[in-house]
Amino acid sequence: MKHGKITVEPVGQVVSTRAKAIDDHWDEETSAIIISDTFKSEVLSGLADFSHIEVLYYFNQVDESRITVGARHPRNNPDWPKVGIFAQRGKNRPNRLGVTICRVLAVKGNEIQVHGLDAIDGTPVIDIKPVMKEFLPREPVKQPVWSEEIMSNYWAPTSKPDHE
Repeated sequence: MKHGKITVEPVGQVVSTRAKAIDDHWDEETSAIIISDTFKSEVLSGLADFSHIEVLYYFNQVDESRITVGARHPRNNPDWPKVGIFAQRGKNRPNRLGVTICRVLAVKGNEIQVHGLDAIDGTPVIDIKPVMKEFLPREPVKQPVWSEEIMSNYWAPTSKPDHE
């Protein structure tokens, strides 16, 4: 299978108080997505009618030497099984792409204010889509126990993160 190179331009950028990619407590974050000046603000027209958006972004601060193309222990925790990078959501992925569903707080001009976006300040945003319940899983979601352990503090607010 051979494909040509894919080129994408960011549609915007994340503005957040979090400058480092710390693994947990993302519900402590309220951030904004600033849409690029190359777009008219009408690209956001109607978006405020949705409660959530799905944001596709680029992990621009992940060094190429840190990219994982095989299997590893999630968060380098030997208590969890060694699984392939496509069986986890870590940032050290081959194409360094992240995706998150977050809550829309407000849409003003070229800015979307959001809650629960797990992207740090300055992260390039590749695309934004409204969340429609018809695109969510139509059957129960299955996942291994180790993934539930990882996610136990990912969204929960606390005063101090456990992992970096």
